[in-house]
Amino acid sequence: MSSGNVETRVRILKASLSLLVGGEHSQVRMSDIAAKAGISRQALYLHFKTRTELLVATTFYVDEISDMEARLAASREATSGLERLDAFIEAWASYISEIYGVAKALMAMSDTDEAAGAAWAQRMQDMREGCEAAIVALNADGVLVGELTVAKATDVLWTLLSVRNWEQLTRDCGWSEEQYVSTLKPLAHRILVEGAALR
Repeated sequence: MSSGNVETRVRILKASLSLLVGGEHSQVRMSDIAAKAGISRQALYLHFKTRTELLVATTFYVDEISDMEARLAASREATSGLERLDAFIEAWASYISEIYGVAKALMAMSDTDEAAGAAWAQRMQDMREGCEAAIVALNADGVLVGELTVAKATDVLWTLLSVRNWEQLTRDCGWSEEQYVSTLKPLAHRILVEGAALR
């Protein structure tokens, strides 16, 4: 891809992100994004064939500018399941406030907007895979609570760390990021780690 194409692609992603987090998400049509990026609608479709593709790419762009790979490094390099679980919760907590604007917009649009719903579902599936990796590591260490299968434990962790739950705790209840982490980590231990509830 030429440097001009890369530059145009970034302009499109910045425009899409700006419209989503600016409270204008009900108006995020391809034509709106093209206008915001200062290009024609036809030029926009040269980079993104569908609106779903563009919205998914916008969420990955947020990952890129937030350096999500670096945030996840500690979890991926963990030497035990418990360490991986804790590092994943910490990474998620530090990241979610940065993606909340996009997340809130996509959630609000999901019920009536198929493209937004598909973009949101894709990213939540990606997040679920991170939860699953932590659960698989716990299971490999033999410390996953016996009555939970890997699939059920993944469901539990995924739900525990959901954006809606984070939103309620931090926005409605006023928790800080530190409170969120210091509460969610031991709670996850008690639910998922064999013997943790007894300690």
